[in-house]
Amino acid sequence: MSINVIITGATGMVGEGVLLECLDHPDVAQVLVVNRKPGGRTHPKLREIVQADLFDWSPLEPQLNGIDACSACRRPG
Repeated sequence: MSINVIITGATGMVGEGVLLECLDHPDVAQVLVVNRKPGGRTHPKLREIVQADLFDWSPLEPQLNGIDACSACRRPG
């Protein structure tokens, strides 16, 4: 079984931990991170989108197909 994961807030302490676990897990095929600032990490499983306004996901909708799991690790605001 392989899953595709989206993570918000992967530049923070909790989000980075979730990201590293997902990248390391053999059942995770792809990780899409959506951050307000670049994370600076590269990995074959990783795709990153920098989106300043995390309350407006309309520009991201075409890239959300096939996502199986989501982890929101960002602080509010």
